[in-house]
Amino acid sequence: MHDKNASPAPALFTWEFAADPYPAYAWLREHAPVHRTALPSGVEAWLVTRYADARQALADQRLSKNPGHHSESAHGKGKVGIPGERSANLMTHLLNIDPPDHTRLRRLVSKAFTPRRVAEFAPRVQELTDQLIDDFCAKGEADLIHDFAFPLPIYAICDLLGVPPEDQDDFRDWAGMMIRHGGGPRGGVARAVKKMRTYLAELIHRKRENPGEDLISGLIRASDHGEHLTENEAAAMAFILLFAGFETTVNLIGNGTYALLRNPGQRERLQRALAEGDEGLLATGVEELLRYDGPVEMATWRFATQDLTLGGQRIAEGDPVLVVLAAADRDPERFTEPDTLDLARSDNQHLGYGHGIHYCLGAPLARLEGQTALATLLRRLPDLRLAADPEELRWRGGLIMRGLRTLPVEFTACTK
Repeated sequence: MHDKNASPAPALFTWEFAADPYPAYAWLREHAPVHRTALPSGVEAWLVTRYADARQALADQRLSKNPGHHSESAHGKGKVGIPGERSANLMTHLLNIDPPDHTRLRRLVSKAFTPRRVAEFAPRVQELTDQLIDDFCAKGEADLIHDFAFPLPIYAICDLLGVPPEDQDDFRDWAGMMIRHGGGPRGGVARAVKKMRTYLAELIHRKRENPGEDLISGLIRASDHGEHLTENEAAAMAFILLFAGFETTVNLIGNGTYALLRNPGQRERLQRALAEGDEGLLATGVEELLRYDGPVEMATWRFATQDLTLGGQRIAEGDPVLVVLAAADRDPERFTEPDTLDLARSDNQHLGYGHGIHYCLGAPLARLEGQTALATLLRRLPDLRLAADPEELRWRGGLIMRGLRTLPVEFTACTK
């Protein structure tokens, strides 16, 4: 319930809010922890902001991932979920389905993200990271989003899926359309989704004729051995791995680098540890960056399948629920000094990759990419510094993801 004696509720979903949502989330946690609000699309949804409620909601089977349970789905088509996925026949992916279909599909694709497979991919991630830094090394300046954080996960996920090198720039263009239009007009995103869907159908056909060791070939093999993975399911799975797998990592690298540049004591501490061969602080540091200013602001849509109570608030059947990971991960009831960046934080069960059966499947790969990118930047560009006033930086104001549009930096030294 709202606290009637509280100061007025803060404005949500403005440009100012996108630049720093944490004061607004602190207000909500204290005064309206489960808060019904109108989203920019016009859909009304519940925002869950406290850690304990968020963790409960993420694992609550009464909250379905299937948009068919949305009370407005009959007349609000396209307002929930990823723009264009319905018209492109890409709905049957892990972010839109519940058990038993979710269990079956997740089992099929999880083979691509075992610790062994991710470890085998590590040299390729390092190679891509160094190539991108080589490209701007001599300039003494870069936009770390456009030149580094954006292309790295795109090329990595394309390699993993089995997209041929000559087609990867097309994927980069389509992904760029998704990022640029993520918080604005939906047409550009829907067009990019449609182009990607057409390409994936062709690629799946080619892989069926000539399979390899890549993920799409693995999905096809599974479907050909009685697992009943349809072509639509295979395309939707490849699509969501790209969609969920690249922008999260773009924001992890961008937000993480920005946080380190704004906290020079922590950044120097990590540089010293890396220089001494201590990788431990890098591992805990990436987890802390995920908690402190993570790439995913809100978990993807959930819909109540029955009337229920969450955080003392009654939620009606069919109501959309958005778990605000960014708010939960700054909850002082769960984290000591939550607004302080502490790369050595050990008690850090953040929700940056979710919780429960929908826990992020690609988390091992994202961690690898984040750790490799940040360690290589700090090692190769030891005097890296921000080349803009923080007040001038603009953030993408989408609903699910939160990240910088640009991150201009400069440096004098660039080592090999």
